[in-house]
Amino acid sequence: MSHPLTVAAIGFWHVHAGDYVRNVQEHPDTTLVAVWDDDEQRGRTAADQYGVEFVADLDDLLARPGLDAVTVTTATDQHTDVISRAIRAGKHVFTEKILAPTVEESEELVDASRRAGVALVVSLPRLSDDYTVAIERVLDEGSLGELTYSRVRLAHDGWVGGWLPERFGDPVAAIGGALTDLGCHPAYLTRLFHRAEPLSLSASYGHVTGRAVEDNAVVTAEFPDGRLGVFEASVVTTPGAFTIELRGTAATLTFGFGGDRLLAKGGAFGDEWQELPLPERRPGAFAQWVQHIHDGTTADDNLRHAVELTRIVVAANESAATGRVVQLTGEPVTRA
Repeated sequence: MSHPLTVAAIGFWHVHAGDYVRNVQEHPDTTLVAVWDDDEQRGRTAADQYGVEFVADLDDLLARPGLDAVTVTTATDQHTDVISRAIRAGKHVFTEKILAPTVEESEELVDASRRAGVALVVSLPRLSDDYTVAIERVLDEGSLGELTYSRVRLAHDGWVGGWLPERFGDPVAAIGGALTDLGCHPAYLTRLFHRAEPLSLSASYGHVTGRAVEDNAVVTAEFPDGRLGVFEASVVTTPGAFTIELRGTAATLTFGFGGDRLLAKGGAFGDEWQELPLPERRPGAFAQWVQHIHDGTTADDNLRHAVELTRIVVAANESAATGRVVQLTGEPVTRA
């Protein structure tokens, strides 16, 4: 294994491809050495931008003994094939969500990475953010009481502002629309806060811009003991929004309503809204990936989140398409 680790960027289909390249360039233990993309012009443009080699043949690139790892930001429908090839070549993989289009494929990728002894990590960045750390502490302390209702919303103006690439509207390449991409973050936060898998999901999708995939999405999840979690996504919202609302039997938490502040009210917090301090964020998913590579360990929590996220997205898409409630089974969620 190289020191620093040598990393190739695989695919520049996704808008976060450049973010992960910068992660590679800025981390002291990783260095970017090459780029591949199935669109040669897009790949060569990226390689020139970041000052590295463009390699036209993916298998040739993966066969290089001096290459340690790859970041994967291809179209979502290519994840299973590309990640599988990287794992078979013995390369560590950091990938954009969702891990794969189906639960079965996601589980197969996780199993393959474990058999091959390579570190597989999915980018689920909001698990590491300061507000998430603070909320988990409140839940641990029990000062919210029993969480009975949650609502998490993430939205931006990608399609009304004209900056979200049109390829995100391709139902084959993208697998889905606003919920499948942007709504992943509210989805995994919802199951984390409820600390259980949902029993059922009911989804409604809107098509304000008339594209083949949804640009508005609302999902209601039923959790054990009658608890409800609502998570939402939109790419036609100006200005953008990220909000969290947690209602418990003793108190309430809110985040993001009019500013990046975590507010609490009720029970031990008193009858007036008070602002709670935000602690340091956890190391991000990329840093965790590098550490797992060096330690020779498996990102068990991350991979469990990733597989269950796929299950939620698949179920939501099915519910929206059929107009029916999709039944799931609920189990306790391991903390991040």
